[in-house]
Amino acid sequence: MEMKINFPGNKRVTSDYKGFVLETDQPKEEGGDGSAPEPFDLFLSSMGTCAGVYIAYFCESRNIPTKDISMTLRFERSEKTNSMEKIEMEILLPPAFPDKYRKAVERAAGMCTVKLMLSNPPEVDIFATKRGEER
Repeated sequence: MEMKINFPGNKRVTSDYKGFVLETDQPKEEGGDGSAPEPFDLFLSSMGTCAGVYIAYFCESRNIPTKDISMTLRFERSEKTNSMEKIEMEILLPPAFPDKYRKAVERAAGMCTVKLMLSNPPEVDIFATKRGEER
């Protein structure tokens, strides 16, 4: 599998995968145009939406409507390292949601592959080649 990363100008960087192009940029105060989310914002979004997919599958298999379900992600960064210290997902359930499934829907959200990857990160190899020398 491959994803192409392109550099359309200034601090903008895009990814092209499966026919979709995702755009990123840096804020104006960091020299970007502020025209798109920062890459890390997309990471947080991918974690939330991934957990959301697992919630949707869980509810669908039990004929529970998802229309009134939402989720809020909260996160804390270290002031010293600027790295993420804690991410909290709050699943907001409608009053009619069956109480017997509350813990189960939490477990379903926890099955998110983006979240699980943090527990067992892949090996990442980085290398530079010149055009014509690509792998």
